[in-house]
Amino acid sequence: MTLSSGEPSAVGGRHRVVIIGSGFGGLNAAKALKRADVDITLISKTTTHLFQPLLYQVATGILSEGDIAPTTRLILRRQKNVRVLLGEVNAIDLKAQTVTSKLMDMTTVTPYDSLIVAAGAQQSYFGNDEFATFAPGMKTIDDALELRGRILGAFEAAEVSTDHAERERRLTFVVVGAGPTGVEVAGQIVELAERTLAGAFRTITPSECRVILLDAHPRCCRRWVQSWVSRHNGGWKRWTSRFNSTRW
Repeated sequence: MTLSSGEPSAVGGRHRVVIIGSGFGGLNAAKALKRADVDITLISKTTTHLFQPLLYQVATGILSEGDIAPTTRLILRRQKNVRVLLGEVNAIDLKAQTVTSKLMDMTTVTPYDSLIVAAGAQQSYFGNDEFATFAPGMKTIDDALELRGRILGAFEAAEVSTDHAERERRLTFVVVGAGPTGVEVAGQIVELAERTLAGAFRTITPSECRVILLDAHPRCCRRWVQSWVSRHNGGWKRWTSRFNSTRW
């Protein structure tokens, strides 16, 4: 079934803006046009707006997925010039100025006068896509839940193991990338082990886990202001054997 979500603009009619994506770019674009004399259609393949900076807290069990992914319709419900459509965009016709999206067995064609593409990004492995099998990225809720399962599963596997070397292997976590996200994930794993899981197991001590942070640069958070990094470096060093920053 093919549907049309709008009619061509008449001469002097309201300008039609189509936004693809409900992330930071798409949502901010829609809000910026709140008082403009335009009709906005925001098309997204998800029903939520994901606050990606807090994905690491979902991955380590601190927050639930609902805490960082409010419904897009609810965010924009008071903005009367916005219409939200659920669907995955599979074609853009620049000549006809239309966007085609699909939802289940329905195909929708949406005309536009101006198009904003804010569809987000995919995880990059810098040409080493085979790493994805062992090291999932962290761009979506599903990614974070996958990591949560692996992290908590490692503690559970160590609990039932009777081999000391196997326990050490299970309780060793490697984080690649010492930018803000990598540092946050590494620190949160230590927090999880030392506080959240303290006393929860009988045959292992979670705080004995080891976290290794790998980066090509010798300094963590190299894009941050050096004075801030220097002030907080002592905090990282206090993690001693449980947290190691290593070049690769």
